[in-house]
Amino acid sequence: MAQQDSARQTAEGTPAAEAPEPAESGEELESGEDLGFSDDTAGAEERERAHRERGTARPITVVGNPVLHRRCQDVTEFDDKLAQLIDDMFASQRAAEGVGLAANQIGVDLRVFVYDCPDDDGVRHVGAICNPVIEELPAERRVLDESNEGCLSVPTAYAPLARPDYAVCRGQDAQGKPIVVHGTGYFARCLQHETDHLDGYLYIDRLSKRDRKEALRQMAEGTPRYETVPND
Repeated sequence: MAQQDSARQTAEGTPAAEAPEPAESGEELESGEDLGFSDDTAGAEERERAHRERGTARPITVVGNPVLHRRCQDVTEFDDKLAQLIDDMFASQRAAEGVGLAANQIGVDLRVFVYDCPDDDGVRHVGAICNPVIEELPAERRVLDESNEGCLSVPTAYAPLARPDYAVCRGQDAQGKPIVVHGTGYFARCLQHETDHLDGYLYIDRLSKRDRKEALRQMAEGTPRYETVPND
């Protein structure tokens, strides 16, 4: 996911409604199951730096590339090859100045994404999630935020998009262990955006035809600050 465009947000975005208080670690959600939230904030700066220093930045695929428009394959091998991919994804994310990156955005057909994203309180979250699934929220927690959204695979374009202001994402870490991550506001948007990528959807696929056309116009007229993969 691209960093927020604050200028566009002020001009075009709709202020979010007051968000509900997020569930605390161990609180039960709709299923009644103890969520056991993972801590992705401790040592965030050091962990992100270690990943990207081991990795190599790769060019970003853009809308129209077939790998972006189909569901990615599940991660089944939690090995050194996956660890290197995650390192490369962190390096690619930093090179493109993004806050989230899915594997298919660097041309890899696997269900894994990385993130380095602040939440509504400015707390930095850093991590990688394999085989992610976004939990369905109960009605009382479903408060929509209509902030602007951007994507590294639709460079230089932004559009308002309503998404729940709170998200819970289940998956596995790089070793295959179960993890559950939750976030508010911008970070909640990131978790949903990146999971969408791995399901074969870009954020512009959720826009009206008019807004999608406008986003593609912005992309056509802009120049990305990072290397992209040209579509044949």
